Amino acid sequence: MNRRDCLALGLLPLLSACEGEARPVAQRLADRLAELPGGWVGADAARGHRLRAAPPAWSAVTGTPRRAQVLVLGAGIAGLACARRLRLQGVDVALLDLEDRPGGNSRGHRITNGADQAQGLRCPLGAHYLPTPGPEATEVRALLEDLGLARHELGRWVYDERWLCHSPHERLWWKDHWVDGLLPPAESAQTQDQYRRFAALVEQARHEVGFAMPSTHHGWSAAHQALDAQTFSVWLDSQGLNAPPLRWYLDYCCRDDYGADATQVSAWAGLHYFGSRHGFMSLEERESVLTWPQGNGWLSERLAAPLADSFHGGRTVLRVREERHSVQVMAWNEQTQAAERWEAPQVVMAMPLFIAARLPEQPPAALTEAARLIRYAPWLVANLLLDAPPLERVGAPLSWDNVVFGGEALGYVNANQQTLDPSRGPMVLTAYRALRLDQRSALLTQDWRGWAAQVLADLAPLHADLPERVQRVDLMRYGHAMSIPHPGLRGSVPLEALRTRDHGRLQFAHADLAGYSVFEEAFTQGEVVAARVLGARVLGARR
Repeated sequence: MNRRDCLALGLLPLLSACEGEARPVAQRLADRLAELPGGWVGADAARGHRLRAAPPAWSAVTGTPRRAQVLVLGAGIAGLACARRLRLQGVDVALLDLEDRPGGNSRGHRITNGADQAQGLRCPLGAHYLPTPGPEATEVRALLEDLGLARHELGRWVYDERWLCHSPHERLWWKDHWVDGLLPPAESAQTQDQYRRFAALVEQARHEVGFAMPSTHHGWSAAHQALDAQTFSVWLDSQGLNAPPLRWYLDYCCRDDYGADATQVSAWAGLHYFGSRHGFMSLEERESVLTWPQGNGWLSERLAAPLADSFHGGRTVLRVREERHSVQVMAWNEQTQAAERWEAPQVVMAMPLFIAARLPEQPPAALTEAARLIRYAPWLVANLLLDAPPLERVGAPLSWDNVVFGGEALGYVNANQQTLDPSRGPMVLTAYRALRLDQRSALLTQDWRGWAAQVLADLAPLHADLPERVQRVDLMRYGHAMSIPHPGLRGSVPLEALRTRDHGRLQFAHADLAGYSVFEEAFTQGEVVAARVLGARVLGARR
């Protein structure tokens, strides 16, 4: 088979969707894809896979150890938050990450067809928005205030309008036309009644059970535990909520935030999605999102800027050994291709738990047990550079978030939404796919053009001139993008122990400790652990 034949296989869903219209579009896409520039960007899978091999012996690492008061391992949002807080308090911090740029799942990107990457259009590689924080998210609110994004006036919080999501916010491809909003139209009395009943149940749960963002700032009760013990779909069935439009929408919300549908996440997670924000069917929720062309990369860039002299990228941590007076860390320097030793009285492991559990020579039992519990969702993020806005179908206009009812993909974001550029010039569409667990291997081994073909097959029915408009496709793959909050995870004893106990010279900070992955949880974990380190005797009397 030649390259065009292989690409055509990726477009088979489009070919079978419509005999009259889709076949010509699919053929044009296959022809275009065969010569289209692009590829994998943003992460080096080989670095993470170094952990699969036996690390060098400590005796093989020569030279004087590099030292700091605190080593933070992992430069995602939790690691950046922790290192930032420590630096503000005058602590000597070294921040290590296997990637060359900090930010983790909140990194931005520039996509261009030219040689000068700095001239490319900004777009996200992962998380792309932040809901305006509620009263429990004191750490996140303080950050936004520090960054000039929020201010408190006359008893209320006011946000920088440049970065509040501009209208139109959302649209849904529904029965061959675009409709405003993502909730499917209630075309029957039964569906409308179930929308109202679910909204009422969310409000009841908010008052009787309680939800907060971050969830770690709210108590955990028997009522939470009961919800966490069952899947969201089982709970919905028990309430008689079975209208197909409602169930599709709730599945979409779970896949969007958790990487898995209502049959896999807990009822606690399903209700938390709405209960910790603005409820269900709320206009306020649609008007209270902060977003940027590079997504949450805007935030990670500003968290990382004052840490530039403390950040050491291209360091893959291989081993961690806790000693009486210090912690030894072995890291592989990707530039020199050699192991190096770091040393500090205190180490913060700000990385996914399945990685953290493999590094200490004597890991805490809670870490080992928690890592066994977690399942991670693989993700694909595709940025499509277009030379001009594509042709539109009838209905609601191009919005910030654009989703297809019934589709497996999560839709696409208009990365240009916040620029307010009225020209018909180049633009970027950022498409998201939460993949099944059994697709992780293919994500690593399959050629990027095959995945690009699937992304374009999703979008081609929505924009007839897409084959001509697309100029480049850059793809980001996450083998373990986020923890799936499956039943029993959030209320598990190991996670509680990692969150709340003092583990001596090793501390743990990551969104995994909340059982799911969002900015608020990660940032707060970093702040909480920084406060614990600042108050610990290990920096003083035990040094």
